[in-house]
Amino acid sequence: MNFTIFITGGAGFVGSNLAIKLKKKYPDYEIICMDNLKRRGSEANIPRLKEAGVKFIQGDIRNREDFKLVPKFDTLIECSAEPAVLAGITAPFYLINTNLIGTINCLEEVRENKANIIFLSTSRVYPIPEINNLEFVEDETRFSLKSHQKIPGVSEKGISEKFPLGKIRSLYGATKLASEMIINEYIDSLGIKGVINRCGIIAGPWQMGKVDQGVLVFWIAKHIYGGELSYIGYGGLGKQVRDFVHIDDLFDVIDIQIHDIEKYNGEILNIGGGLKNSFSLKELTELCQEITGSKIKIDSIEKERPLDVKLYLTDYSRIKELSGWEPKKGLKQTVEDIANWISENKELLKPFLS
Repeated sequence: MNFTIFITGGAGFVGSNLAIKLKKKYPDYEIICMDNLKRRGSEANIPRLKEAGVKFIQGDIRNREDFKLVPKFDTLIECSAEPAVLAGITAPFYLINTNLIGTINCLEEVRENKANIIFLSTSRVYPIPEINNLEFVEDETRFSLKSHQKIPGVSEKGISEKFPLGKIRSLYGATKLASEMIINEYIDSLGIKGVINRCGIIAGPWQMGKVDQGVLVFWIAKHIYGGELSYIGYGGLGKQVRDFVHIDDLFDVIDIQIHDIEKYNGEILNIGGGLKNSFSLKELTELCQEITGSKIKIDSIEKERPLDVKLYLTDYSRIKELSGWEPKKGLKQTVEDIANWISENKELLKPFLS
């Protein structure tokens, strides 16, 4: 079948994994990845892409000229981003230029190619004050949501697409929300087809995790290589909670959408693991100790980091209703997958993860 998929951010964790999985499942498809290789460790994915038969182009979505290297395509999967929330404080211009101007450049390529777009947005579009003002219960190992909330769009399942968008969400979240709005205008006025996926934590092998992005890998790597960690904020007890989705489960969502874009056109969907695939840092530490056999020092810092939230859970009811999709890989299997990957590639990954 003559079908071409173009993936931006294609040497990153999500982009490279999606590219390799797509090429393996659909060997007749042409898969093309573009990346500026700014993120440390992304260069380690280039041999993986080449081995899988994926074409790689070094280019930057901020530069329209770089797209001239890309042949005609049918679907664009937009995975490129500056994903660190704190980059909005340390490097705001780069973040805005990449996450907003870069999206507009991608949309122009989609329009000119008469193609479709699958956009990876973020749960960070939801406002920080409203999330932190939800009704919580403090349990032994985590914070939990109360069943009755004053704000609509939230339940014990987590936050749904109906959660109010408020005012303040971080520059990272703002650029992604602005991109969503522009994508919707392109769909409505310019005839492209597309779907927006609001993802929380995505995890799995080949993620070069850092403290502000990729926390699961970062936490596991510290237990394997050694070092110190900190519970930061909310009393310094490690009870803050996130949910996650394994990269393999995210692939299943993207695969469905690529091949049934008419059904998903114009949809904005929360993609995550929900309550059953959630963890507190305290719970993650205990699981890392169990799987790696290592125990490391963990400091306690009571003061919160800027732009942090106490708890975020994804209510993925809408994508389940549309497709029947549910995440398959739970926390223990995901931690084991990552720990095994690090152990098997310990020297290769040491410069990026230790």
